Amino acid sequence: MTSTIPALGTRTAEGSALQAVLLDMDGTLVDTEGFWWDAEVDIFARLGHTLHDDHREVVVGGPMSRSAAYLIEVTGADITLPELSGLLNERFEELVGRGVPLMPGAARLLAELAAHGVPTALVSASHRRVIDRILESIGAGHFTLTLGGDESARTKPHPDPYLLAAAKLGVDPARCAVIEDTATGVAAAEAAGCQVVAVPSVVPIEAAPGRTVVHSLREVDLRFLRGLITRMH
Repeated sequence: MTSTIPALGTRTAEGSALQAVLLDMDGTLVDTEGFWWDAEVDIFARLGHTLHDDHREVVVGGPMSRSAAYLIEVTGADITLPELSGLLNERFEELVGRGVPLMPGAARLLAELAAHGVPTALVSASHRRVIDRILESIGAGHFTLTLGGDESARTKPHPDPYLLAAAKLGVDPARCAVIEDTATGVAAAEAAGCQVVAVPSVVPIEAAPGRTVVHSLREVDLRFLRGLITRMH
């Protein structure tokens, strides 16, 4: 998307400015949802179980603990939740070790936010060890802070990660734009009181009050994000 972007401080009404942009990682900024599914399929094959595509829609975008517990339950695999989580993280790290592709429009958006000094946070349900590996592809310098699913009391769909990120940035959640690709992440951001841009990856997401649905990050730029806050305030 090409646009003429006003100076950072521009606002149409007092107090209406965008204060920060909070972004999900898997499936939103980087095309890793397929890597996670491949890791799950591989590990369960080792355990003697076959995962079917209908399981994929259940586990996509969810926290590791929920997805792993669900897969243990539906397969009856003889493994504990901590053991499975460790194996999945290890396999995922192997798969992304050579780099991960950014989603269309992600690099341009991150560069634009950085160029205008907009505070940004990467807020993921993935664990810190996974985030750090993927940041090797994205570039940690794009973010004011990063927050993993193992670094807040509760992860998505609870609002805690987004509330914690906003608190660490010293901003009002209601003046933050959140970009997410799954219903789980959208629920977390909305519960935190943020304005949400949904870019569905695997499962469709419907538009709703306080939620804008787009097909690609190519449709999202700084003017677009500022407009979300202006309309709501």
